[in-house]
Amino acid sequence: MQDFLLSIGVSEQMFNYLIMPLLIFLARVGDVSINTLRIMFMMNGKKTIVPILGFMESMIWLLAIGQIFQNIDNPMSYVAYAGGFGMGTYVGMYFEEKLALGRVLVRVISPNELPELMDYMNSKDHRFTKVGAEGRYGKVQLTFTVMKREALPDFIARLKSLDEKAFYTIESVKRVSEDDLNVMDDKPRFNLSFLSRARN
Repeated sequence: MQDFLLSIGVSEQMFNYLIMPLLIFLARVGDVSINTLRIMFMMNGKKTIVPILGFMESMIWLLAIGQIFQNIDNPMSYVAYAGGFGMGTYVGMYFEEKLALGRVLVRVISPNELPELMDYMNSKDHRFTKVGAEGRYGKVQLTFTVMKREALPDFIARLKSLDEKAFYTIESVKRVSEDDLNVMDDKPRFNLSFLSRARN
């Protein structure tokens, strides 16, 4: 690549201090983003796509680190490598949030009955269990429900509108015993073709 760029008039200084660091930066963004997605898929039990992402991640990393060793005297290579790591973390988190893969277990603790919340969960086909419990300040209602992550923001907004002081916790769920239910299907919130195929 360097010979080609030099042949079309790109100076060696521009290649060493601009183009090569940019390529290292982009490669690092790619491999760190893929690493984030790989961990996400692994946590959700997607066994098919995880090895493919691992292969891609390691290949891109080797290409990036190889270029650094070839330009070991160039400080811009190190800056680009570190910057790509930081940006790749952000990009990976962005895609993870947009995909909203998996399910979560939500526990809600409130001193109030909140029948409107039960109606809301019924209307959204969220299965739930409600039990009476004893809290620090007296009797409370403890509600358990499992839902897709993409449904969580609406649920929390509804809960807060009914009882802004309600206490809740959220945990990731790897598997449930009723994977055949439509309400438990994992579907992305935007179209990403190869990831959509890998999810099945």
